[in-house]
Amino acid sequence: MRRNFNGLKTAALFGVLWAVLLGLGGIISAGTRSAAPLWIFALIGVGTTAYGYWNSGKIAIQSMQAYPVSETQAPVIYRIVRELSAKANQPMPAIYVSPTQAPNAFATGRNPANAAVCCTEGILRILDERELRGVLGHELMHVYNRDILTSSVAAAVAGVITSVAQMLMFFGGGERRNANPLAMIAMALLAPLAASLIQLAISRTREYDADEDGAHLTDDPLALASALRKLERGVQLAPLPEEQKLVNTSHLMIANPFKGGGAKRLFATHPPMADRIARLEKMAGRPLL
Repeated sequence: MRRNFNGLKTAALFGVLWAVLLGLGGIISAGTRSAAPLWIFALIGVGTTAYGYWNSGKIAIQSMQAYPVSETQAPVIYRIVRELSAKANQPMPAIYVSPTQAPNAFATGRNPANAAVCCTEGILRILDERELRGVLGHELMHVYNRDILTSSVAAAVAGVITSVAQMLMFFGGGERRNANPLAMIAMALLAPLAASLIQLAISRTREYDADEDGAHLTDDPLALASALRKLERGVQLAPLPEEQKLVNTSHLMIANPFKGGGAKRLFATHPPMADRIARLEKMAGRPLL
């Protein structure tokens, strides 16, 4: 199978994120003649990363008001997840169901031993068992690829960049003689936007990886492609409300849970469904009928 080099893309995007952060830090250090502000924000970033990494599972489950289900209550989900976990030689995650009709699913947890998989009641209503298997394979690969750590670090670095840019606006270059005020303002305004876009790009490459790796795990890329088609239609009919707690965990879900188009697509955490489906069809060697 052809690889898309998404791991390399992610590393390159992280490199750009850190370059933006160090560039901002250099400007503030030159303006204040002290490296202390940069170190303070860096420590805040590390703390934010640690908190998000260790509590990501609990936060996501609570935001969707999900409840744990037993094998008696959800025999199909248990059968599929047990089979795929065994195939990947990984432990069985906890299983949750969210009482919402918005069709979606997500997996979370800092590692396979502390993972959870959650399906909404809506996705269980519209997918058949083969399609659900494709979705669960995708979600399990997010856990196995340690994507929770990746997204936590990206969010933390982007947050630090935003904070440092705000500090740059406050100090306005300090006593630096050759500072161009317009350039300083432009840097302070554009850096957070760039950081957000890079963070979103990292999230999108992780989705492509999970699609591809999940299709390898299930040996059925067309099942996931079919599920994504249904999810795209289902989300448009039953989107989630854009509450902040849901916005904060939306990047974990297999489909962008919010209705929107136009300019909103630029800031979407997920790549276009059409692109994802086309990649899966290419893996299978034929289009979805």
